[in-house]
Amino acid sequence: MKIEAVKWVGGTDGVLELIDQRLLPTKSVQLLIRNVPQLHEAIRTLAVRGAPAIGVAAAYGPVLALQKMAGNQNLHDAIKKVIETCDTLATSRPTAVNLFWALDRIRHRAQQAGLDPESTVTDLHEAILDEANTIRREDIEMCRRIGENGESLIRDGFGVLTHCNAGALATAGTGTACAVMFEAHRRGRSFEVYADETRPLLQGARLTAWELRQAGIKVTVICDNMAGFLMKQGKFQMVITGADRIAANGDTANKIGTYSLSVLAKHHGIPFYVAAPSSTFDLSLESGAEIPIEQRNRKEVIRFGNVQTAPDDVAVYNPAFDVTPAENITAIITEKAVIENPNASTIRAAFE
Repeated sequence: MKIEAVKWVGGTDGVLELIDQRLLPTKSVQLLIRNVPQLHEAIRTLAVRGAPAIGVAAAYGPVLALQKMAGNQNLHDAIKKVIETCDTLATSRPTAVNLFWALDRIRHRAQQAGLDPESTVTDLHEAILDEANTIRREDIEMCRRIGENGESLIRDGFGVLTHCNAGALATAGTGTACAVMFEAHRRGRSFEVYADETRPLLQGARLTAWELRQAGIKVTVICDNMAGFLMKQGKFQMVITGADRIAANGDTANKIGTYSLSVLAKHHGIPFYVAAPSSTFDLSLESGAEIPIEQRNRKEVIRFGNVQTAPDDVAVYNPAFDVTPAENITAIITEKAVIENPNASTIRAAFE
C-alpha cells in the first residue's frame, strides 16, 4: 500500500500535490497547490489534515511564495516574504503544534541564508525547498520508527480501538497510531481494529477504515457512543490514538472524543496508548490546560453529509480537540522510545 498524502513534484518551480481528504472514501482526487492562499485554505478546510501532514505541507508554502520572486531581487525582501508566508500559514489551524514547529524550521533556514553575503534569492529558494524536503523525509522515518517501537503491543487475537485518523493520510509516511498496526500486520499478527466514526467529520469512518482496508487489516466501524459498551463486552484489549500536541507533563490534545475514551479505558482496565513523533511535543507548555483548542464551524455539527440534522438557529459548540490527562495514558510511543507512565519526569528523561 502506498499512500502519499503530501508530495512535492519538481524543483523550486514545482507544485505541491495533496490527496483531497474531504472527498474520501468515495473519491480519490489529487489537489495541485500552486500558491499560498490555496495552501492555507487546504489546511483550514481539512483537505490536508493530521498534525504531521499539516506541518509537512506548510513547510512547502514559502517555496511556492518564492516562485513569484526573480533570482536577482533583493535577498532581504525574499527573506521577509518567507517569514510573512510562515506567519500567514500559522493562522490556518491553532492546535497542531507540528504546524508551528515546521514553520519555525523554515524561518530559521531563511535567516541562516541571510547571514551569507554571497547568497542570492535563488540560493534561498533552493535552501527552503531542501529544508521542506528534509522535514518530509524525517516524518517518513519517524513514522517507520514509531511502528517498530509499538508493534509488539499488538498481540494475536487483539481487538484494537482507535479514534479519528492517525494513518498515512495524517502524515508523510505510514502514520503514527496506524503505523503500529501496519507494522504488526506486516509481521504476521492477526487482530481486528475498531474505528470510531469520529463525529462530526467522520475521519475514522471515512479515512481510517479506508486505509486499513487498503492494507488488508480487518476493521469494523462503530459509532462514537458505542465504545463503552463494547469495552464492557471485552471487545478491546487496547486503545491507541494519535496526538496533535503533547504538553511537557504528558497531557495530550487529540480529536474531540479522545478524552472520553481514556476515561472509559481506565475504568475498564484497558491500556490506552498515544503514538506521536517528538515534533508533536510542546515542552514550552507545562500542562494541557495551556493547549489552544480550535473551535470549528457550527455547520459541521448541524449537518450530516448533505443532510441538515438540527435547526438552523440552534446554539452549537464545536471544539475540534480535547485534552487527555497524562494519568489516563499508559504510554506514549515515539520514534525515540516508548515513554511509559508519561509525566514531566519521564518525558524530560526521554528527551535528554
